[in-house]
Amino acid sequence: MRKTSKERLPSNEIQGNIPSQPKGTSRRDFLKLCGYSFASAALLAACKRPIHSALPYIIQPPEIAPGKALYYASSYFDGHEYCSIVVKTRDGRPIKIEGNELSPFNFEGTSARVQASVLNLYDDARPKGPMTGTKSESWEIIDANIQTGLEKVNSASENIVLLTSTIISPATKKLIEEFGSGFSNFRWIQYDAISYSAILEANERCFGFPVFPDIHFRNTDLIVSVNADFIGTWGAPVHFVTGYSDARNIRKSQSRMLRHIQYESGMTLSGANADIRRTIKPSEEKTFFIDLYNRIAKEKGEKVLPGQTFRDDLSDIAGELLACGGRSAILSGSNDINIQIIVNSINWLLGNYGSCIDLQNCLNISSGIDRDMKALVEDMSAGKVGALLMYNVNPAHDYFDAEGFKKGLSNTLLTVNMSYFKNETSGLCTYDCPVNNYLESWDDAEIIPGQLSLVQPCIHHIFDTRQFQDSLLKWAGRSDTWLIYLKNHWEKEYFPLSDTKDFENFWTGSLKKGVFEYSNGKTGTLSMTDGVRDDVATAENYPDSGGFEVILAESVSLGTGMLANNPWLMELPDPISKHCWENLASISPGDATRMGISTGDVIKIDNNISLPAFIQPGQADGTISIALGYGHTSSGPVCNGIGENMYRFVRDNSGNRIYNFWTAKVERTGENKQLALTQTYASMEGRPIVRRTQLSNYRRKPSSGNEMHEEFEKGHGTLYPDIEYDGFHWGLAIDLNLCTGCNSCVIACQAENNIPVVGKEEVTKRRIMHWIKIDRYYSDDDNNPEVFFQPLPCQHCENAPCENVCPVSATNHSNEGLNQMAYNRCIGTKYCINNCPYKVRRFNWFRYTNNKEFNFNTASELGKMVLNPDVTVRERGVVEKCSYCVQRIQEKKLQAKLENRPLRDQEIKTACMQACPAGAIVFGNLNDKKSKVAGLAADSGNYHLLEELHTLPSTSYLTKIRNDEIPES
Repeated sequence: MRKTSKERLPSNEIQGNIPSQPKGTSRRDFLKLCGYSFASAALLAACKRPIHSALPYIIQPPEIAPGKALYYASSYFDGHEYCSIVVKTRDGRPIKIEGNELSPFNFEGTSARVQASVLNLYDDARPKGPMTGTKSESWEIIDANIQTGLEKVNSASENIVLLTSTIISPATKKLIEEFGSGFSNFRWIQYDAISYSAILEANERCFGFPVFPDIHFRNTDLIVSVNADFIGTWGAPVHFVTGYSDARNIRKSQSRMLRHIQYESGMTLSGANADIRRTIKPSEEKTFFIDLYNRIAKEKGEKVLPGQTFRDDLSDIAGELLACGGRSAILSGSNDINIQIIVNSINWLLGNYGSCIDLQNCLNISSGIDRDMKALVEDMSAGKVGALLMYNVNPAHDYFDAEGFKKGLSNTLLTVNMSYFKNETSGLCTYDCPVNNYLESWDDAEIIPGQLSLVQPCIHHIFDTRQFQDSLLKWAGRSDTWLIYLKNHWEKEYFPLSDTKDFENFWTGSLKKGVFEYSNGKTGTLSMTDGVRDDVATAENYPDSGGFEVILAESVSLGTGMLANNPWLMELPDPISKHCWENLASISPGDATRMGISTGDVIKIDNNISLPAFIQPGQADGTISIALGYGHTSSGPVCNGIGENMYRFVRDNSGNRIYNFWTAKVERTGENKQLALTQTYASMEGRPIVRRTQLSNYRRKPSSGNEMHEEFEKGHGTLYPDIEYDGFHWGLAIDLNLCTGCNSCVIACQAENNIPVVGKEEVTKRRIMHWIKIDRYYSDDDNNPEVFFQPLPCQHCENAPCENVCPVSATNHSNEGLNQMAYNRCIGTKYCINNCPYKVRRFNWFRYTNNKEFNFNTASELGKMVLNPDVTVRERGVVEKCSYCVQRIQEKKLQAKLENRPLRDQEIKTACMQACPAGAIVFGNLNDKKSKVAGLAADSGNYHLLEELHTLPSTSYLTKIRNDEIPES
């Protein structure tokens, strides 16, 4: 053994007697000095740390084990978008949303907005309790005052109006009916910020009932859509994407692939995924549909409609539709009743109702009728409404005549606002009665007749809020609670339809599954009303003022804007423009060149609004697209003052809102604004990274479009031995033919892995932190380009360039194929970032947690409740990246070990995989040749990014396939 001698502790340096290191002091002494100093500082800090008391359970609930997740089946519905979900909780805190695989509506998929909804629960800007004007008040006083006010209005025989968003809860509808029966003049009006009124009214005039149809994509061979972004925002995107992607999964079916033709004004997700995309102005839609109808009617021997022919020849499209023989669907996003009646007529001639377009098993969404809301505002302004009770609406912000609504509100004696969020309507009413977040609530939902789901609370309500239904019960003078009412309703209505003999078992079983299905009994054939289309062709056309047609569209990220105070969504890049933190004016390259406009130049529209321009390939010439949902003034610190409120520019036409567009003059202002764009850097553009083929070529040769892969595989050579994995070799396969670019995986990854929000200024500095990004690429045609999406997480290379350059071995390779990051070793040299050819690593420039300079959820004690305790919260100066959700891998491995069994294929699901409504992402063990991921890796269309570098990624991609085959009759 080596002899050691006692070493002198440099006490004089420690005591600070010598201002600098003396001559002769060794480097070892200096390091000991530093270590002693750091230890002393840590000791002092520990001594000053405040004491936090923890109260243990007196009787611990048997289902709760500290550190173990609990899952609750529930439902998400915000009045606009629905999803059957499973809520993951840790120690009583909801922290993650997943899709409910037992639901036939969306299976396991979700949208980005559903994923982000868990953060709304921990929003500091939520109302904290009931208020009278600006004064906090108790529920007892509020209830007494409202009951007295309602009795007074009812005694005077004045109108009492309940204004709500769309309600899809059967029990709530029954309660509203009973509540209204207690008053002599009661009206219930449903209002939607994004209106589908024309579809409802057209179906009522054509078929006798105002419903929004379900679209059965799996039964459909051809979709022709005009300005209906059914993948991004129109209708029920999560539901539609699930069916759409399944119908286009040629690798699964090996027989048929849905063909998609899209006409649209601005570039949307639906247009980006279409096989054929063409541009059209909104003012041309009526001419388009009349021309298409007449071509089909001639072949069917039906009477044609008067009208002009469309500027392009539609004979090929008409021929394809006729060849499909009832296996097609025509969709329109217009809010013009006449256009929707023509669309119905085309679908009727083609025989599309029933198998492809279902009006009987319809979607119970967007029930608002525009003329009802318009009549309400007129009655309020005339003083004809005595009491107005509002639930989950914000017409002071998102109604096109918000000023008229506010004026009417001031003429109404009793006004009550019941909202989840603080909004622009809050404070304008006599009373504000905030309601629970949906994760704190009981409810039910019937999205399709016969498809029921339940909502159950996953946490006790955080603030002094109360459910809307409990308020109605209280104001009706009833003593029962909403939960009792809900259970009684289910016992009466649905328990007899079940196979269970005991109601409690039925109720508990339904809660566990989250869904309950029964036969709705709707059968029979449809009949179309005679003469319904006689007058539509001669109806007044849109006036052409010679200016730009400005299209107002729902934001893919923010939806209607109700969730605008959610920082995850505010920083989520738009899937097409890749911008965030504001709304822009998208203009075509041709118009931009003609007017001398560059991206970022501020333009003025009708002297009313100024917005930065964005040159958007594929935008129709003569049009400008702007997203709704921005421009809030009192909805929370994240969204206040961000962007412009475009709802005030919505136009009204005889009670039916034409929210799509108006005609305006546009001019330059000479100003320029820096935009928060996320694909101006870390891009691999210009290299063959998205590989594609046509369906006809794929049928002849499945490896079509992937010939480069074969060449690279032949030419690869290395001096290094192949890496062998004895147990697991984790890998990810992404089918580019199924990915729609919807961004659900981006938010799912952010929620799962505690990824911080950095704010607009940092995004403009190229410092966004998302671990997975979806790159969007265009073909060379600026006027009408093909669009390709490519999700890009860490590639987990076997020959990882990042691993060789780290001076402290912070990045290393595991024996299961994972490229790992040891955060406590990383010193932030960023060599790994510079050496990564895929640019998927992120650097923490700042401490985002507990930092008021980044005043988002991680700077708030309440907001931090959403953090996943299984994932490290990173400090500044650390490189981070996708880990294949290693915490999920370890959890399932441990569970399998405890149960003494091998891991099952797809038992482990990464957050991105689980959230994807298209099923485009598959994770698993590449060493298991029977696994799904191994099968996809062996597919002849499978390839890796930048294969010429021989990095051997564990993430692979399958070629994009577009359908070029004409349907045969």
